[in-house]
Amino acid sequence: MTIREMQRALNAQFLYGEELADLDVQFVFSADMMSDVLAYGSKCSVLITGLCNPQVVRTAEMLDIVCIIFVRGKMPDDNMLALARSKSIAVLATEHYMFTACGILYENGLRGGA
Repeated sequence: MTIREMQRALNAQFLYGEELADLDVQFVFSADMMSDVLAYGSKCSVLITGLCNPQVVRTAEMLDIVCIIFVRGKMPDDNMLALARSKSIAVLATEHYMFTACGILYENGLRGGA
């Protein structure tokens, strides 16, 4: 599934990275605790989170996560977006709750990491 397909399925808006919209990803991971992301996340995946601080972007960078989707209407500030831009990590935001966002992506064929 591409980032663009996820954006459309979730009725999300691109906050950064529309030029990365055609990247194909195989896995999604959702968490609000970055220690869980570090322990269980996988490379070249998408992170769905409601946690909105710079540590999210830094954690995504460590795992080569290509896209962060903020749920529950959370909006990263300009510093977070600048950090994501510098690391070439796409950033989306949706009004859906985490459970709903995961369900929508699962219904559309995206699976969790191993």
